[in-house]
Amino acid sequence: MITAIVFIEAETARIPEVAEAIAALDGVSEVYSVTGQIDLVALVRVKRHEDIASVVSDQLNKVPGVVDTETHIAYRAYSRHDLEAAFSIGLD
Repeated sequence: MITAIVFIEAETARIPEVAEAIAALDGVSEVYSVTGQIDLVALVRVKRHEDIASVVSDQLNKVPGVVDTETHIAYRAYSRHDLEAAFSIGLD
């Protein structure tokens, strides 16, 4: 599974509807409204790198109200859940 984190700038008055439209796209697992210089963060999870282009360039960027995007490809994941699971192996 390949994960891309997409920073999205949206038209201010349309942020809720833009977020809902992006969340409905195949390949988008989550959308967050955030504080700071960007308006939304979307997590895209796909099987192939080529699929990122399909989701982001062909669909997400064309959602009415999207002004700009910046895409980051994740290459390693760290999470508290994963660490806790690793340290609890064999303790039960």
